[in-house]
This record gives sequence, structure tokens and C-alpha cells, in this order.
Amino acid sequence: MILIPVKNLANAKQRLGDVLDQSTRTELAHAMLVDVLQAVVEYGREDVSLVTNDPFASEQGSRHGFEVIPDSSNVSETDAIEMATRVCVARGVSRTLVIPGDIPLIESGDLATIFEHAPTHGSVLVPSSDKRGTNAILRSPAGLFPLRFGNDSFQPHLQAAIATDTSCVVLSLPRIGLDIDNAQALRELAAHPGNKSSQVLARKLGFGVVMPAMATGEDIRITAVEQ
Repeated sequence: MILIPVKNLANAKQRLGDVLDQSTRTELAHAMLVDVLQAVVEYGREDVSLVTNDPFASEQGSRHGFEVIPDSSNVSETDAIEMATRVCVARGVSRTLVIPGDIPLIESGDLATIFEHAPTHGSVLVPSSDKRGTNAILRSPAGLFPLRFGNDSFQPHLQAAIATDTSCVVLSLPRIGLDIDNAQALRELAAHPGNKSSQVLARKLGFGVVMPAMATGEDIRITAVEQ
């Protein structure tokens, strides 16, 4: 099961407040979610659930035939995924992959890479490009260890994974690693080859500065922590 937590997008991307007004940040959040869902649709090999109470996200999920697990509290990604994990465990779901709705450069091949490297019993972690956050995390079984998202979640997740005494694989996937949290990230998004909805918008907003393209998803680095 792929779980995609989406908080209320009307207040999305507060960290971009110094470069974009709220209506534009919401428009960007919508575009990024569309891009993420398109990659998931193209992958097409796993059940998908959006964990959200946001109207736009719910509509997009239903449009693609994905389940929507209502997140009535809308407190945090951590709370949303904890609730959704309980739902999955109760249903007998064997594993979950959690990805955020704001990693717009993700491609179906990135998802394939994660599942190809997934241990039968253990986890896969994909850190953000700065190695502080966690931009994708697979657990098998689904409730192997609790998740705690935030700016510095990667090391706690890694330690929690290792503590389970199971296999843990760390993948560096540049397309998944890009967080859109500042003007530089918007420039990287705009400069990367492609015409995803979020890229078109970033260029329209004036972030299309010519710069070297970031590494492609083929530049994969793998660290396996075997227990």
C-alpha cells in the first residue's frame, strides 16, 4: 500500500512565504500533488490511499480511483500516518510505502527502485537531499516501527529501523530528495528537464533561471544495513 498524507493545502508551504503569497503557494501545492499522483498512476503496481481531509486532494484521489482515508484531525503528517497505519494493520496490509505529496520530480521508476530493493522483512528509507528529512519510507510489515516526520526525521527513522533488528536499505534518489521549501529549490525544479505541472508553474513564476540540472534518478546510491 502506498500512503500519501496531505494536510490542508489552503495553508500549504509556509516556508515559501518570503517568495510566494498564500494563494500561489496553494496553487503550487496543488500542482505538486498532481505530479506525485501521476507518477503513482504510471507505476500502477500497488494499492494507493491518500490520507487527507483536503477537498482538492480528496477529489484528485477519487479521480484516479484511489482510496481516501479521512484525516479529520489534520494535525500533522505524523498523526495522519499513525492513524492510517493502524487502518492498514487492521486490514492485514503487509507493507506500506509513505511518500509526501510535495516531491514533484518523483517518477514511476523511483517507486520501482524502492520496491525492487525492499526486504521481505525490514525497511527502505529515502532521505531528503540535505540528509535531514525522510522523503519516502517503506515498512514491512506495515507497523514495523512508528514514524515521526519533521525537519530532522531521517536519523531517528534510521535508528528506529536498525533497532527492529531487520534489514534496512537506504536509497539516495535525487528526484525524490528534492524538497520545495525555498527559492533555490524552486529554481532547481524549474531547471530540471521536463514539463510537469509544478515545473511549468515555477517557470511561469520566474524561477526558470538557467542552471545545471540536478542529478537524475539514475544516480542511485544504496546503503544496506543488514541485521
